[in-house]
Amino acid sequence: MRIGIAQINAVVGDFPGNVKRLVAAYRECLDAGADLVVTPEMSLVGYPPRDLVFKSQFVPKCLQALDHLAGEIRSVPLLVGYVDHHAEGRGKPFRNAAAWLQDGEIRHRIWKTLLPTYDVFDERRYFEPGSVCEPIEWNGHRIGVTICEDIWTEDYLQRPFYDRDPAAELAGRRIDLLVNLSASPFHLGKPAVRRALITDVACEHGVPVVYANSVGGNDQLVFDGHSLAVSADGKLLAALPGFSEAVTVVDLEQGGEVEAPATDSAEDLYQALVLGLRDYVTKCGFSGVCLGLSGGIDSALTAVIAADALGPANVHGLTMPSGFSSSGSVDDSIALTEKLGIRCDTVPIQATFESVKAALKPVFGNLPEDVTEENMQARIRGLYLMSLSNKSGALLLTTGNKSELAVGYCTIYGDMCGGLAVISDLPKTKVYEVSRWVNREREIIPWATIDKPPSAELRPDQKDQDTLPPYDVLDAILEGYVEQHLSADEIIAQGHEESLVRWIQRRVDLNEWKRQQAAPGLRVTTKAFGIGRRMPIVQRFVG
Repeated sequence: MRIGIAQINAVVGDFPGNVKRLVAAYRECLDAGADLVVTPEMSLVGYPPRDLVFKSQFVPKCLQALDHLAGEIRSVPLLVGYVDHHAEGRGKPFRNAAAWLQDGEIRHRIWKTLLPTYDVFDERRYFEPGSVCEPIEWNGHRIGVTICEDIWTEDYLQRPFYDRDPAAELAGRRIDLLVNLSASPFHLGKPAVRRALITDVACEHGVPVVYANSVGGNDQLVFDGHSLAVSADGKLLAALPGFSEAVTVVDLEQGGEVEAPATDSAEDLYQALVLGLRDYVTKCGFSGVCLGLSGGIDSALTAVIAADALGPANVHGLTMPSGFSSSGSVDDSIALTEKLGIRCDTVPIQATFESVKAALKPVFGNLPEDVTEENMQARIRGLYLMSLSNKSGALLLTTGNKSELAVGYCTIYGDMCGGLAVISDLPKTKVYEVSRWVNREREIIPWATIDKPPSAELRPDQKDQDTLPPYDVLDAILEGYVEQHLSADEIIAQGHEESLVRWIQRRVDLNEWKRQQAAPGLRVTTKAFGIGRRMPIVQRFVG
């Protein structure tokens, strides 16, 4: 069998556009000699559609698009993911489904059996699971069709969730091939985990596995592709690239073994952020982006990602010095924009800052200056940037990192203003790692920006470490508390200072209200703020 894998970038709810993408990929596979073409989970719909499925015309229009797509398919079958009704009996109103299209008809419909409802997934809110796993008989072959979670075994899940193993059930029916239509979102290290999973499944059941994964950004989730095919004895027969659309045809009987692609964590993070930003901007219909450039590493990395994702002509930076801004920060911002070729304007805020303080003098009286005046500067900058965004139609990017967002080292209605938080799931230590990767061949981000101590520059001689621990220490504690859900006592037992752990724990908990007002951020770790982490604001639990 020669199996075509179409790794496409679907847009949620764009049925006409997704049909065109599917037909183009199908025809490309036909030209390469495919006998069967496999596409990702919900490739007709875009994943995840969330509550769009409840709209009265969403599923009917999906089914109309499926009928239209079927009319484009000839004797070579196409497997496509979509959403169907669940009409019979009790249960949820919809099915996460796959359709086998052939000779202008829908020959088979397959229901997803295992519905993930944890982390970023919420499928039991919408879908009724399939009850029977039946192979498809085709050209003398028995094909087992699974959808994403159906192929994930207990060894690769956070914990045992299910009483069924669809892949094993199908293997027990003497299948010749197992295919999986997937929409598996990226986080750091996920591609290697998937490759190990698919290899284990193939070897355990003694059947080749073809795995077609989505690619592209949809809201906060980034899908990295990395589709693959594995022989019955675990040889890697095909490995599609990450973070881009791709089509290939693999010969399961004669295909030779290919090398697993080399991985670089910094490169994967960078490519995920570029893809997530590009798709968020273009799929939402913006013409470009704008951002504040402080001379610091966070805004510098965000600008590099934006220029790569959208082209330098579509990125507009503002540097907004105050009386506390060092000349080096302004110079570094200008040097960065010259290297990237993006537009940068300088708009000082000092006069506005003095004007706001003077206006509030009758209210504040003789109270000493404190964090209030620091936040004024951030909010003035937010005003300038939002004004630029309104006037130009560009999407404003926020530039805060995960470490600062975790402990509230950010100003609500100030530097948190914006429509997308590009690096909000990137801990500060990873910001440095990715920035050094950006400079691996030549200086793009000024080395002075990378090497200097980070500072918000909102008061004289301010440094982040005046109020925060070293970022390697902070990030290690945050990983335990936020991503691993460890208690303060468990983190202290790892060797961290008790007073520091409890201070960080308190800061994380107290600043939940800020994070719930933050712009959506691109998820690249196992636990991003916002999607996949749902904490109450009003609560008194300490642990």
